[in-house]
Amino acid sequence: MFFGGRHGHGYKNIFLRNNILLIQNTGIYYKWKASVVSSMDALVDSCVVVPCSFSHPKETLPTARLRGLWHLKKDRDQLIYSADETRVLENFRGRTQLLGELGKGNCSLKITNIKSHDNGPFCFRIELARTETDTQTKDKFSFVEDCVTLDMMSEPNAPSLTHKDPIQGRPFTITCSVMHTCPTNKPEITWSRGSADDVTESHREIQRGLWEISSVLTFIPAEKDSHQDVTCTALFQGRITSSSKMTLYVRRSENYNYIIIPVVVALGSAAIFGGLCFLMVKKYKKRIEELQRQDGTLFNRLSRISRR
Repeated sequence: MFFGGRHGHGYKNIFLRNNILLIQNTGIYYKWKASVVSSMDALVDSCVVVPCSFSHPKETLPTARLRGLWHLKKDRDQLIYSADETRVLENFRGRTQLLGELGKGNCSLKITNIKSHDNGPFCFRIELARTETDTQTKDKFSFVEDCVTLDMMSEPNAPSLTHKDPIQGRPFTITCSVMHTCPTNKPEITWSRGSADDVTESHREIQRGLWEISSVLTFIPAEKDSHQDVTCTALFQGRITSSSKMTLYVRRSENYNYIIIPVVVALGSAAIFGGLCFLMVKKYKKRIEELQRQDGTLFNRLSRISRR
């Protein structure tokens, strides 16, 4: 643990609790606290961004009054990042950058051109300067309980493809997703077919320090597309590529005409036949009623004649 400086500023006790330095001053507790991802994947020859945030027990200070440094856990004098590059280990010079504003508590670190031996652990240190030119301040703290270790990847993982079965003549989508740990230089995704108008893209953080970029290709497959390959390629920082492909098996759209047409014809015929039957029954029913009336009249006449 490294802290130091002018603890004669009325501080009564300085002690560590749950990896947080607590400075007690007349009953008030001040916290030095950092939040750093403990481990991350890093692609060799590419880049990585280590998320980091911190707070300190002083009043809010501008970035100009704060100095952020990153160092090896085993030796806080072996710096991998400093605004003064002459203090940085030669192997890391020109490859590290502090992102965000220290005045807003952002201590995120970017490392480019990752080497296979850039494992760490790396720790953040904050220095509070009394003036902008103060280089000897002892108000400083190294968060050696909150360091990051990088797990080296010699090659990227293949993109993940998700899709449903393509149907001839209907819109079809394929989603290509890639995980990465360098949001400032996210991978570029390209397709083996289609144009920019056929593609939509999104970028989101899955968890702290891990990001996903997704590209969605939309097109209408034809019969000729069946058994053709579609390839998604991801280009990472450092000109590293990885790709995945799928073979299209286009199904013909369902054709129900062979069912619908006979049914329509049958229903139409039944309707016509039913209508004709109805008219015939109505016609003959009327004729029967007329005959019955005629028969009744004839019977009445015969009855009158017989009585005479």
